[in-house]
Amino acid sequence: MADLANFEALVPLDHGLVEMTVVGPDGRMRPSVVNAGVIDHPVTGARVVAAVIRGDARKLAHLRARPRASLVLRGGWQWAAVEGPVEIVGPDDPMSGVDADGLRLLLREIFTAAGGTHDDFGSYDRVMAAERRAAVLVAPERVFGPG
Repeated sequence: MADLANFEALVPLDHGLVEMTVVGPDGRMRPSVVNAGVIDHPVTGARVVAAVIRGDARKLAHLRARPRASLVLRGGWQWAAVEGPVEIVGPDDPMSGVDADGLRLLLREIFTAAGGTHDDFGSYDRVMAAERRAAVLVAPERVFGPG
């Protein structure tokens, strides 16, 4: 597994904003901006890059069909990139070992790992459930960047 220390150190510099690139059905790259952070995988404990994605987002459909992503994070002139296979955990993508309460807590963990704060996590939980949000976990096959 590649070391995520450089990537993780950059997360607070720009609110965990990363460019996530997935592959569409036509083979073309589909970049978008998401918030991401580094967490322990909820089942294996391995360090992964994680983002929370709306259940109706096209990128989630693309990731279901082609479960690989690359993410680039920058803070000023510093940057790091991660690429690797993806696992999805959500109401439409169950994972053995993660129940409904585990998903609720996982979405919170990813949000805070990406630098998010919230005054009312009950409200946050309700929005995440209503939007059928899913956790996207990227295993770091490659981590690269200057430094």
